[in-house]
Amino acid sequence: MDLYKYDTHVHTAETSPCARVNAAELVHLYKDAGYQGVVITDHYFDGYFDSLGDISWEKKIDNFLEGYKNALNEGNKIGLDVILGMELRFRENFNDYLVYGIDEAFLKENKELYNLNLSQFRELISNKGILIYQAHPFRLHIIPADPGLLDGVETFNGNPRHDSKNHKALKFAEEHGLKMLSGSDFHQYEDIARGGVIIPETVRSSKDFARILDEGRIAELIVSG
Repeated sequence: MDLYKYDTHVHTAETSPCARVNAAELVHLYKDAGYQGVVITDHYFDGYFDSLGDISWEKKIDNFLEGYKNALNEGNKIGLDVILGMELRFRENFNDYLVYGIDEAFLKENKELYNLNLSQFRELISNKGILIYQAHPFRLHIIPADPGLLDGVETFNGNPRHDSKNHKALKFAEEHGLKMLSGSDFHQYEDIARGGVIIPETVRSSKDFARILDEGRIAELIVSG
């Protein structure tokens, strides 16, 4: 059976203020590292959108998608799958959530998702094929969310500059029967290929990636570094 590596947690310098590698370059880095694809999960939070000033919501989403689209264009040239996701933070606390199964239309039709709370967002995405995983739930200033509102948990976060307490995340997921995910949390060169998933088919869309996660078709979590 063929198996393929995908990183589930990747940021671009075009969109995420804390990232240091532009989209086209990171695509080549992942191709060279033997990955089949990446999910671009740039930070979606109130401060980013407020910083864009007084422009329409549609234009704000165009800005938000700049890193993803640059990665997609380069990925199409070199044969690396690039999938849209996001790392969403609501105003209610400092928790971060990895969201899969979205598309550009969803982001433009549903304005200012950061003004919702987790429960309201869960209701919004019900029966839409969209999944929400809590990222690094045991980092400083972050609290584990109500497991009943989650599809899963990032049980391995490969970012070397944070103590994500991955062992606690793993225990939390096991105790509550939540799906598990690994991601590099890529921002800088040293973060390359430190996490991800191995799956039995290639995917090109966020909906298909969410379907594979929902069906539990991860062959292996990549835990390195």
